[in-house]
Amino acid sequence: MSRAKTHGKPSYSASGHQHKKQFGQNFLNNDSIIRQIVHAIHPQADQHLVEIGPGEAALTTPLVQQVKRLDIIEIDRDLHQPLRDKLGHYPAFALHQADALRFDYAQLATDDKPLRLVGNLPYNISSPLIFHLLNFLPHIADMHFMLQKEVVERLTATPGKKSFGRLSVMVQYFCQAELLFIVGPENFEPPPKVDSAIVRLTPHQPLPYQADNFEDFSALVKQSFAMKRKTLRNNLKGWLNDDDFNTCGIEPSLRAEALGVADFVTLANHYSHHYTQKQKDT
Repeated sequence: MSRAKTHGKPSYSASGHQHKKQFGQNFLNNDSIIRQIVHAIHPQADQHLVEIGPGEAALTTPLVQQVKRLDIIEIDRDLHQPLRDKLGHYPAFALHQADALRFDYAQLATDDKPLRLVGNLPYNISSPLIFHLLNFLPHIADMHFMLQKEVVERLTATPGKKSFGRLSVMVQYFCQAELLFIVGPENFEPPPKVDSAIVRLTPHQPLPYQADNFEDFSALVKQSFAMKRKTLRNNLKGWLNDDDFNTCGIEPSLRAEALGVADFVTLANHYSHHYTQKQKDT
């Protein structure tokens, strides 16, 4: 499992691997935490798991022994041979040298088993990676990730909280997001400077609220949070007017953080029906 950026002199793992800042490498080294994560994942013998950033296989080792297939996405070539040496004899083991941000996860869904994704995601790519993974949800059963605690709080935030923002809305549109437990810096080598947390993301089946035009929905959510201290009326000027807000039953003087996913879907669907369609007709 690889981790967040740290500062200072180069550091090395117990096996001699130099941690690389560009890959956000901090390796989990607490067996008790590893067991807790595996318990949360609850892998089954017939399941197909995908691990992003296995590092030195702290989590990979217990998982590969329990599942039908474990695909590993690792960008650092220096870790490939140690991973093969350690785990290559397991039938479930499959290693991919790839950038997780560009990888096509659909290619792994070769049987009738949905993918279960796990990983300890580097802080510097966690948000863009999650947005990338949202494109593959038809193939995904669930995701268990170790992230910076602050990011997990954003993923799981409810309307009205300061941490509630665009990431909260977009992920919660697709998934149920749960903060499972917090992991302190002392459980990593080298220790990051902030707390981490485990999040479980479970895709909704079906979606509780359906945007009629997802591009409109995504763009409207982004624009709504463009300036967090401004009201919806100001952020969505040129998109919706007060009559539109009244029709949707939403007060335009509110800030975006006060709205739930259903409210954003309502606004986006109104925009799609009354403005996008008109643009197509003209």
